[in-house]
Amino acid sequence: MATPTTAAVPSFTDDLEERLGRRLGPMATLYDQFAFYGRVMRGLPQGWKYRKEIVALISDMTVGAGALIIGGGMFFVIFAMSFFTGTQVGLEGFKGLQQIGAEAFTGIISSVANTREITPLIAGIALAAQVGAGFTAQLGAMRISDEIDALDVMGVDSFTYLVTTRVWAAFITMIPLYLAALFASFLATELIVTKFFTLSPGVYHHYFNLFLPPIDIVFSFGKAIMFAIAVTLIHCYYGYYASGGPAGVGTAAGRAIRVSIVTVVLLNLFFSLVFWGGKDTARIVGSAHISIVGIGLQHLVR
Repeated sequence: MATPTTAAVPSFTDDLEERLGRRLGPMATLYDQFAFYGRVMRGLPQGWKYRKEIVALISDMTVGAGALIIGGGMFFVIFAMSFFTGTQVGLEGFKGLQQIGAEAFTGIISSVANTREITPLIAGIALAAQVGAGFTAQLGAMRISDEIDALDVMGVDSFTYLVTTRVWAAFITMIPLYLAALFASFLATELIVTKFFTLSPGVYHHYFNLFLPPIDIVFSFGKAIMFAIAVTLIHCYYGYYASGGPAGVGTAAGRAIRVSIVTVVLLNLFFSLVFWGGKDTARIVGSAHISIVGIGLQHLVR
């Protein structure tokens, strides 16, 4: 006669571990992510030895794999997005200022809005959508097909070869890409204001240059580069540790895009407060500063 079996009763320790796991799961994941990011930062010097891989990644990121135009690399995406966003800045800025008779100050809108906020955000979000998602898909596909494990077996440090090289490529690529993005946004705003609305180019350039100190360009580049590094780290983390087959890779890519876009927006707020939160001013001559609102009111009174 078969002896009836009884279900194992979980011990107090097992039950406690399960409850703590449910409660501390998000914190543990966050800890793993920051540990991953720290490991990447420490491994950057070793990743520089894979220069051929970095150059190949830069080529794929800028102009795309394959044909120059058909590849649809990051250059064409970020240039187009920045250009058409710049037209909106000129359109809305001019029409808004025209309501109070201050359309001559549209150059201020371009020098402040494009440089400080809009173009860096466009660059970060475009990088997350175009390049970041590709990184997650590439690393995720390699993970589920055991290619990453194969690299480790062959004696190649997969982490350094796959992750740190992508961080280097994103850092290097963002410099010319962001230069093109700023040029596109400035050009689009100027064209819409001076050609479509027929504002005098001299007036536009006067106020544009008046409220664009060189340090703003430096800060703007700093924001874009930090966005590129953050986006690359996030997407590489989700791709490197992807699991669950093709469906799992898709899930990882979706999560990475959500996290990276939110991170870009939060970092943009943080750096804006750090760089320009203390005072909203523009350099005129030497070390003197004058308020944007103040100079606008002075010209309106005149």
